[in-house]
Amino acid sequence: MKKRMTKMVSAMLIAAMTATMVVGCGSSDKKEEGGSSSGSTTQAAADTSSVMSHEEIIKKAAADGKVGNWGLGNEYEVLALLAKYGLPTEYLSEDFTMDGFDDDSITLASAMTYNELGLTKNDYEGGYGYGDTVGYIDMNDEGVAMLEDNIFCSKTFAKENPETVKAFLYASLKGWEYAVENPDEAAQICFEAGSSVSQDHQSYMAGEVAKLVSTDMNGNAVTDDIGKINTDAMQQTLDIAKQYVTLDDSAAQEAFSKLTLDDICDSSFYDEAKASDGKFNVEKSEVSIQLKWLPQAQFMGYFVADAKGYYDEVGLKVNIVSGGGDISETTAVNNGTVDFGVTWPTNMAVADAGGMDLVEIAQIYQRSGLTLVYKYDNFKAE
Repeated sequence: MKKRMTKMVSAMLIAAMTATMVVGCGSSDKKEEGGSSSGSTTQAAADTSSVMSHEEIIKKAAADGKVGNWGLGNEYEVLALLAKYGLPTEYLSEDFTMDGFDDDSITLASAMTYNELGLTKNDYEGGYGYGDTVGYIDMNDEGVAMLEDNIFCSKTFAKENPETVKAFLYASLKGWEYAVENPDEAAQICFEAGSSVSQDHQSYMAGEVAKLVSTDMNGNAVTDDIGKINTDAMQQTLDIAKQYVTLDDSAAQEAFSKLTLDDICDSSFYDEAKASDGKFNVEKSEVSIQLKWLPQAQFMGYFVADAKGYYDEVGLKVNIVSGGGDISETTAVNNGTVDFGVTWPTNMAVADAGGMDLVEIAQIYQRSGLTLVYKYDNFKAE
């Protein structure tokens, strides 16, 4: 049995989606998948020449009833993947460790590139040390990816404080650009801010998050357009969400089915912030942003912007508010407890369908971070 996790770092997935969404029950060729890793591994590289194709792996795991997910929002990508191959849209409930993967009760397990995938492969604190004996299926490659971390605020706040919104975006994007170029330094800044994970894992996370921020769903570099709202990717996200999100409230479900990108996105603040000279007449000099979880490299751009003085330069004092527990970032922004928030577009769309007044103003993650990880030894070709 591999090393057990010593920290429940995977609990960040709790904050990934809100409790308002529930499950609606309704191939690419195999490639080499070493992945990026700043931690050491204990396993030697496996011979992958006799491993099944991804389509075969998905079908076998589904037939065995051993596909896993947390069921907190990114199950929609898994459901779309299973449907793509004509399989029943069913999965096992995965907890917030990789123990089920470790003991083979789940053979195709959900893992975020910047979190569980690193814990599975690496042998630093909390890791399982499988090294190159595991592979993974990427939702982007499979064409069922959905976007994740964005920046949003209420439509009312944006209307009443346009200069503040632009100033916040300008400095935050500058922070993200620096973090992508300097992930090791960004990881250290996050660690010193009160990291929720080990320093080694923080470093790993920063490298993987940088990829999600600077590369789109098709693998194209977006270094010059970090934070830009990609309408094609956003539409794909909304289309998949509409197919699989099931809400308890029938009126909200109807409203959700009618949402368009114009209802939930406004790219004008991003465009004006990028075109500006960095000088703003802010209406509100002290603002706050609600994170989805505790300080870690998932949110490194904001910590870098604060540490480097980028917020000060545009006339803002920014309070970075940790998430976790019962905190709902959409509710916090909607009721004015905080001014900005980080969430997933699907979260925000669901909140708006339920009567909230939220709008996305930047899309930080440009591709999905969700993978399905598997052990090569469990999927040997006949």
